Amino acid sequence: MEFCSTCGKVLVPRYGKLYCASCGYSKDLSDDEKKDYIIEEDVSDKQDIIVASDKVNTMPTTTGLCYRCGNRELEWWMVQMHRSDEAETRFYRCTKCGNTWRRSN
Repeated sequence: MEFCSTCGKVLVPRYGKLYCASCGYSKDLSDDEKKDYIIEEDVSDKQDIIVASDKVNTMPTTTGLCYRCGNRELEWWMVQMHRSDEAETRFYRCTKCGNTWRRSN
């Protein structure tokens, strides 16, 4: 395994050369070095990744009322803030304005 002399990333074998996908640096391989790398096909990434949105909601939601903007959809989670024999604290976050507050049981 070799590293790019410009940026330090791993060089990938492609078309008989070692290529840096980050900065574009390439290095020719000698015949002896080609034996160390099995270059049978193009190793470039063939998957297209579709990003629909930067904000992905992975929290559970519930209906409630945000006291700041009036939105009725809230994300929630629970955290054990004190000893295990005491009730957990429930946190709520508005899905519209991001206002966060807590409620102790």
